[in-house]
Amino acid sequence: MSRARRLTPAAYLLLGATCFLVLGGTLMIFSASSVADYVKYGDSAYHLKKQLIFAAIGAVALYGASWWDFRAGRRGPLDIRRPEVAAWGVWGVSLVGLIVVQAMGVAKWGATRSIDLGFAYIQPSEFAKLGCLAVVAVLLVAWRKKEIDTQALLTRMGLVLGPVVLLIMLQPDMGTTISLLIGVAVLLWLGGTKGRWLASLAAVGLPTAVLLIAVAGYRMDRVTAFLDPWAQPDKGGYQIIQSLYAFGSGGFFGVGLGLSRQKFFYLPAAHTDFIFAVIGEELGLLGTLAVVIAFALFAYAGIRIAIDCKDPFGRLLAGGLTAMIVAQALMNMAAVTGLMPITGIPLPFVSAGGSSLTLTLACVGLILAVARNSTSAKVRLVRPKKTRGSVRASTDEWWRDSRPHLPGADGGRATRGRRA
Repeated sequence: MSRARRLTPAAYLLLGATCFLVLGGTLMIFSASSVADYVKYGDSAYHLKKQLIFAAIGAVALYGASWWDFRAGRRGPLDIRRPEVAAWGVWGVSLVGLIVVQAMGVAKWGATRSIDLGFAYIQPSEFAKLGCLAVVAVLLVAWRKKEIDTQALLTRMGLVLGPVVLLIMLQPDMGTTISLLIGVAVLLWLGGTKGRWLASLAAVGLPTAVLLIAVAGYRMDRVTAFLDPWAQPDKGGYQIIQSLYAFGSGGFFGVGLGLSRQKFFYLPAAHTDFIFAVIGEELGLLGTLAVVIAFALFAYAGIRIAIDCKDPFGRLLAGGLTAMIVAQALMNMAAVTGLMPITGIPLPFVSAGGSSLTLTLACVGLILAVARNSTSAKVRLVRPKKTRGSVRASTDEWWRDSRPHLPGADGGRATRGRRA
């Protein structure tokens, strides 16, 4: 069995951007939540402690996932290291979790997304995203190898995505559904599917999204608040107005770390969905640009790892996971700055949330595993040191190879080592 090698420069860049976002996010979570936590729990570090615990769990998940050798080789049919076994396993467990959410989930902010484990809350939808992307990657590899035909591919993708999307929308959680489908679309593109497939999916998906927005009153309120938040400053437009106040107060350099005024019960969900606004207020434009640049570097590194990988499953997995994480980050930042309706989706690595942080760090570990395995087969070529004799021999060979190989073929006398 081949052994994984060291990380590539792109992998170190990915890991560096991740560490920067996690550490910076942990600091901002403490700043954004300390006042509210002291009033509600009597402990200003309540959310900080929880985030540190889940960051440690996520770091263990990242390290373990980064050593996964996804290349099947000669392994048993139920070996967890096989991509298809791991992918279907994650998908199956997360599907059961989504069903449990519908039966005994915990409602919060108008949605039922979590399961109360007693010591923590877990959101199966976060793990369902990973399971769906991994299974779709496995199916696309089988389709490319002609192990299944196009009809079987589409049918199985429908059976995989259909129940998950339905259960997530019943919570309801449209933001998570959109980020999942963006990742699937990138997988289809990387998998070599025809452009008309993606066009057909867009032709079906966009009208469906409009219909879902129209039939749900709260979604329509978010759209109208996005178009004109000042029409309802105390209702639908309240969140975005308070968020814009935070960015406006921050200016270029910010008001100072820990000195945000919007976190004093003005900005809802300051430590989760709207933590980017607190960053803008306390650290200013420089702080927000640092976050944007970190995600840009993350996107570049993930795409670079996917391109460099020669294994089809690894390429699809790295590309899909990178697209899903970056799409979620763009959606959060766009919603907080008023560029799109509020979706209720957290900022990866930065927002408070155990399930999101743990799962996202595990996804980073899987991308690093792709980087490890993409370099394990490379052989380093060492150029021998040249001596006077080797230079003379190579020069003679160059002269000889530059002339016809048959003596006298040019009509003259063949020479060796010099021109005639």
